[in-house]
Amino acid sequence: MIRRANPVVRRIADDRFELVLSPENRQGMLSLLGELDDLLESAPDDPSLRRLHPTAYHDDAERDAAYQLLAGEELRASRRATIDAVQTSLAKPQLTRDELWSWLRALNALRLVVGTRLDITDDDHSRPRRRRDDPDGPLWSAYEFATQVQYFVISALGD
Repeated sequence: MIRRANPVVRRIADDRFELVLSPENRQGMLSLLGELDDLLESAPDDPSLRRLHPTAYHDDAERDAAYQLLAGEELRASRRATIDAVQTSLAKPQLTRDELWSWLRALNALRLVVGTRLDITDDDHSRPRRRRDDPDGPLWSAYEFATQVQYFVISALGD
């Protein structure tokens, strides 16, 4: 778990950021993003990915299926490239603004997939957090970790 006093990134110049994520948390990010990349590659129709490719035509299922077929592979390739960029940047001591934006896109995708598996909705702010004996404990840990990293990335970009 990341403590608020220990940021993930720290601005050191206008477009340069120091990556201060611990080695353990870097490994955690690599692992989580690797799992997401594998899922995008091996199971593009997995129900937990549905929020990564929302319906384009709500009133026309046939048109939407054609859109998903046309845009789906391009969207998956783009997400996989973003994941790869973040995994590569995890080894660097400093990041650029563009790299941090890649982090936000990858973290957002990760949170959407894990949130879907946890059945979290947009207005699910009152849902109780996990209990010690929760069988979804690892998913909750991944969701909370990605949320904390995202918070620090947004804070660094906003400074």
